[in-house]
Amino acid sequence: MDVTFIVAVAAALGIGALLTLLFMRGRGGGRNDAELAGRLAQMAESQAAVQAQLAERLQAQEKAVGKALEERLGDFAKRVGDRLQESATQSQTTLTDLRERLAVIDKAQKNITELSTQVVGLQDILANKQARGAFGEVQLRDIVEAILPPSAYAFQETLSNGKRADCLLRLPNPPGPIAIDSKFPLESYQALREARDEAAQTLARRAFAVDVRKHVQDIAGRYIVPGITAESALMFLPSEAVYAELHANFRDVVEVSYRARVWIVSPTTLMATLNTVRAVLKDVHMREQAGVIQAEVRKLLADIVRLDDRVGKLQKHFEMTSEDVRNIRISTDKVTKRGERIESLQIEGGAAEDDALTPPAQRLSID
Repeated sequence: MDVTFIVAVAAALGIGALLTLLFMRGRGGGRNDAELAGRLAQMAESQAAVQAQLAERLQAQEKAVGKALEERLGDFAKRVGDRLQESATQSQTTLTDLRERLAVIDKAQKNITELSTQVVGLQDILANKQARGAFGEVQLRDIVEAILPPSAYAFQETLSNGKRADCLLRLPNPPGPIAIDSKFPLESYQALREARDEAAQTLARRAFAVDVRKHVQDIAGRYIVPGITAESALMFLPSEAVYAELHANFRDVVEVSYRARVWIVSPTTLMATLNTVRAVLKDVHMREQAGVIQAEVRKLLADIVRLDDRVGKLQKHFEMTSEDVRNIRISTDKVTKRGERIESLQIEGGAAEDDALTPPAQRLSID
């Protein structure tokens, strides 16, 4: 119930009672003031009791309202705190993810920068003919050293015609030593890749084909020496892209290299070729070792025959020794028997000396 309404009702009741008493006093005329005062005192007491009850109820309701308000405010504060904590956690997680992604992006940016620097450096290397040749030689050296034994190759080997090969594969005859050249015409290939219109592409294709043909003829003239090297040579392209371009769009140039016996190889095909060379060298080495083994077996058979002859001679010596030992045993037996006879003769002879009268004819009969 509304507290203000209760207070208003109580006040109205008090005022009504007061008006009733005044009206009764006016009609009675003979009632005294003492009775009025008593009534007023009772009314005051009841009014005070009502006000006390109203005050108690008001305090109780105020406490209940305060407690409810405090609980609601606490619940609201807890919800707000939880929401703020969740928001803070989500914000922290988001910031952590953002920092990690920024770190990854920064690392990728550094890698891209380093890669760009390396690409620029590679372009600078390939733009210079001498540097490009050194780049091809280094790649060729790495591939050859990784596959073949050191005795099967030589770098910067000077041939009998005074030309120096980038690499010389030392193969037995046939086929003989094979020279490898590591230079390649990159300028015309770059012009071909950079050509935008059809006319520029036609000119670039023509220039590229001419450069490759000239390079093939130079290799054939420098590194194929009859009687010294094999009847073929290798042109090493340290770029799979150039190799693919040649075999895809310049079949006539490749056929020219076939006729000139200059085989064009890329890093991949060179590895396959060197593996074949290694197998050939291994087979040759095995044949050489087989010849050595056969020679050693022949020597071993000769030693066995010689040993058998010596064993036969030793057996003859053993047989002769056995015969000598047998003869010696016979002689020793005879000597022993004669010794025994002599010993018996000495014993009998001593007895005869005691008998000085025995005639000689009788003593001889005893023997």
